[in-house]
Amino acid sequence: MSPIEFTPAAAGQDGNLLTVTGLSKAFGENVVLKSIDLSIKPGQVTALIGPSGSGKTTVLRCLNGLETPDGGIVSVTGGPSVDFGGKVHARDLSDLRDQSAMVFQHYNLFPHMTVLQNVIEGPIQVKKMRRADAIRDAESLLARVGLADKKDQYPFELSGGQQQRVGIVRALALKPALLLFDEPTSALDPELVGEVLGVIKELADEQWTMMIVTHELAFAREVADEVVFMDGGVVVERGHPDTVLRNPRQKRTQRFVQRLLHPF
Repeated sequence: MSPIEFTPAAAGQDGNLLTVTGLSKAFGENVVLKSIDLSIKPGQVTALIGPSGSGKTTVLRCLNGLETPDGGIVSVTGGPSVDFGGKVHARDLSDLRDQSAMVFQHYNLFPHMTVLQNVIEGPIQVKKMRRADAIRDAESLLARVGLADKKDQYPFELSGGQQQRVGIVRALALKPALLLFDEPTSALDPELVGEVLGVIKELADEQWTMMIVTHELAFAREVADEVVFMDGGVVVERGHPDTVLRNPRQKRTQRFVQRLLHPF
């Protein structure tokens, strides 16, 4: 796949593209996130790992504006710094959402739209791009992931791996500062996992800034610059993949990694 042209966001004064401070979220009495602090530098890949229910997906959904945090400050270079502990202006929230794009676990493609229509919808509706320009970019992106011949097909005509590659292209078409992946291979048959991970690996090589929720520890060790282990709505441990995945300091991290590496 040839490199995808994009303009990476510059670092802020703190050296980060994304800075999250004190992020909290509850659904009724269920407190899902408890004062999460995170940061990502431009071009960095962060893998979020942890057991189901630890809050990983909720972090992504809060960053992408699919959920509104109850508190905390989120700042992305090029957009506003939003303090969810105070009054949040609709324009600031919209600007924050525009800084990221999300690839979902179950693809979330529009079933009544063709592949091409799925990809151009966001650039036209969100970015106000001219239709001809959106089509040009979409066709180029689809060609780069080996799906040029699928542009007029509908999602149900594609394999799971192909659908997820369309999901990645749809996110890339928005040219976001931050790419968010929510367990992008968990819904795939094992033989299809490699084709999706291969695309993500190439994006990492091209210095896209990404946050990836994953249970693929070998992939996280290869691609991620930092691994963050979450449990019970808090960050238990974070650091270089070789530290967190090979020699974790916290006992809770040790148990989780051992269970994934040796399930029986």
